[in-house]
Amino acid sequence: MKYLTALLAILSMTTILFTGTTFARSTFVTIGTGGITGVYYPTGGAIAKIVNKKKVKNGLRTLVDSTSGSVFNVNAIMAGDLEFGVVQSDRQFQAINGMAEWKTKGPQTDLRAVFSIYPEAVTLVAAADAGISSSKDLRGKKVNIGNPGSGQRQNAIDALTAAALNYEIDLTAESIKASEAAGLLQDNRIDAFFYTVGHPSGAIKEATSGARKVVIAEITGIEGLLEKFPYYTRTTIPIALYPGALNKHDVKTFGVKATLVTSAKVPDDIVYIITKEIFDNFEEFKKLHPAYAQLTKENMLTGLSAPIHPGAMKYYREVGLK
Repeated sequence: MKYLTALLAILSMTTILFTGTTFARSTFVTIGTGGITGVYYPTGGAIAKIVNKKKVKNGLRTLVDSTSGSVFNVNAIMAGDLEFGVVQSDRQFQAINGMAEWKTKGPQTDLRAVFSIYPEAVTLVAAADAGISSSKDLRGKKVNIGNPGSGQRQNAIDALTAAALNYEIDLTAESIKASEAAGLLQDNRIDAFFYTVGHPSGAIKEATSGARKVVIAEITGIEGLLEKFPYYTRTTIPIALYPGALNKHDVKTFGVKATLVTSAKVPDDIVYIITKEIFDNFEEFKKLHPAYAQLTKENMLTGLSAPIHPGAMKYYREVGLK
């Protein structure tokens, strides 16, 4: 019995770690991401990989959860079911201002920004045999606009509106997860699909590598979108990333930024550790996915409409970024 008591005491002591703050035991946090074929899921994995390298020292263990996307992640964070989430910058803007899906609930005042990660392009993939070269050609077509709870769904609706199309009247809109859309396109079950995603994307590679030939179609009306929505920006999809597509030139479109968000209720120390580990290991982090190639520390603080969490702000002030 004495041996058992002593062993339990030793095991208990090994879980007491110091980082300027004492954690009684390892603290587990979860990052909500998106479908496994997008860039959100590997982004959550990249953050977790960097942070977990010092899990013994920091007492913080980071887990990754595949979810239905931005709206789900915001709601889960606000409910306390997730500590962090990868969220489109437009959804961050809408949540903190009580717009779109949060119009009834009101502003999500506890939402806090941590940092931006990479640009996401609103991508329209279409079957070549469907006669679609731009978003204005989607009238009468069967098009996947994304599942409810995903950030891309509203992007698709905005893109259709810019092309003078009503998704409820002018086409047959499907509400399927983006991870399933490539297979449906190749099976001739849809004519096109929207996907707001960082490039290169596994789902877009799947769609452009099948027997059914596809194009990445242009989206019209970008000028009006940029004027109306401050969170949208111009971006270009390099067609060299998708040699299976029939395009001959890069595709101009619009997009948002992927951002990491959390809640005001998440302790400052936890947010500080995650922020510090990513920025202190910035070059290593950039190598974890091609979508991060153009990242700079400075542009990781752009596209944030929610207040920056105090834990993250503490680090930014320490290193002179704020």
